[in-house]
Amino acid sequence: MLAKHSKNFSLQDSLAIGVDRMQRNLRRQTEQWREQQLSAASAKLIIYRAFIEGDLQAPKHLAGIVHDLYFNPKYEEFQPRTMWRLSNAFTSAFKELDPIPQFKATAKLEAFLDTTVAAAT
Repeated sequence: MLAKHSKNFSLQDSLAIGVDRMQRNLRRQTEQWREQQLSAASAKLIIYRAFIEGDLQAPKHLAGIVHDLYFNPKYEEFQPRTMWRLSNAFTSAFKELDPIPQFKATAKLEAFLDTTVAAAT
């Protein structure tokens, strides 16, 4: 009976469409964050909210690492003080974690940044 309703359904096509949408959204988000300037105070407030107030489920000991990576970037492409730079500071710090906690923290980062940035800027 299920075959009658899914005769023309292609899992491969559906997955391809889903992956394409995710990639387009990621590109759009990256472009927006590369253009979104952050003041030093806003970046500090976001880092504070993430770790001190606990708005991001990530180990508190990473706060200093995120701060250092944001305010002292190691790579030329991260020189502009943007949301993209802050996002990369977080994800770079998360590399200190074991795989499962790293995945969990990274998975929650975008939503945290999206909701926090509006309040901090």
